[in-house]
Amino acid sequence: MKKILNNKTVLITGGTGSFGNAVLQRYLDLEVKEVRIFSRDEKKQDDQRKLYKDSRIKFYLGDVRDRASIDDAMMGVDFIFHAAALKQVPSCEFHPLEAVRTNVMGTANVIDSAFANQVSKIICLSTDKAVYPINAMGTSKAMMEKVVLAKSRNAPNGTILCLTRYGNVMSSRGSVIPLWCSQIKKNLPITVTDKEMTRFMMTLEDAVNLVEYAFENGKNGDIFVQQAPAATMETLLKAIFKLKQCEDYPVQDIGIRHGEKVFEVLCSREEMHKAEDLENYFRIPSDKRDLNYEKYFEKGSQKIRQINEYSSDNTERLNVEGMIQLLKKLEEFK
Repeated sequence: MKKILNNKTVLITGGTGSFGNAVLQRYLDLEVKEVRIFSRDEKKQDDQRKLYKDSRIKFYLGDVRDRASIDDAMMGVDFIFHAAALKQVPSCEFHPLEAVRTNVMGTANVIDSAFANQVSKIICLSTDKAVYPINAMGTSKAMMEKVVLAKSRNAPNGTILCLTRYGNVMSSRGSVIPLWCSQIKKNLPITVTDKEMTRFMMTLEDAVNLVEYAFENGKNGDIFVQQAPAATMETLLKAIFKLKQCEDYPVQDIGIRHGEKVFEVLCSREEMHKAEDLENYFRIPSDKRDLNYEKYFEKGSQKIRQINEYSSDNTERLNVEGMIQLLKKLEEFK
């Protein structure tokens, strides 16, 4: 990445979020020409400005729903990390059209603007909730992926457009870990939806590494997935209690919230049938065929029935000690 980013301009949509901050910290140590932060939140932009005090960071206030505001930030950009999204599952259940406007139409705006400005690489961030979606957030992200794949077929020469898909990023805005730590600090009961619920566990550093891997190795229409371990909520609870030395802390069961899944899937069965195993990652190539199917005579495969999806229920399962070691990588537990 160091050589690739030398004297280049990078745009991060949703750049004031947890992912944007992680990328920013990493790239300011390189000889990057400019990092553009595009987001709706002027307060967080001001916080970043005061924190980093680096003239290479440029701030653009706007919304991915507004093509004109994206165009203003896009001129002269070499690479894009598209992280702007509505991610809160319960909120999207009550406001599904808002999820569509940001996650689907907003992504289309970013890609169209990037194509018009001859951007070299565009990495769009997706989620495990886009696979077999049951909620509005996941459904909007699934449609976002379809938009990316469709547009990748018509990408201009010299432009690469691909996707990353990952699960629960520990300590990010959508993670339960900061909530539980806050509840312990305030002497409030820990609220748990379902102790047997499983989630993939990856650090923010893992998420950035995945995006960088896609950046360095991706071809048009590729989807990259990290092979991450998973844990039950009960295991996560026990690990946090041990680290916080409060093993008899009160727990309140509140039940499954709107749109929640008991386990998450990072690769569908159909995708696993064609996925390339890269040890730490899966690469899912796009289907390059057009609609003239009669040109592509192939024998059907029965193997797909024998393949399982890649889910938080069948990946490596962390025990309490393994979960503790992963938690120790987070700032809250150092």
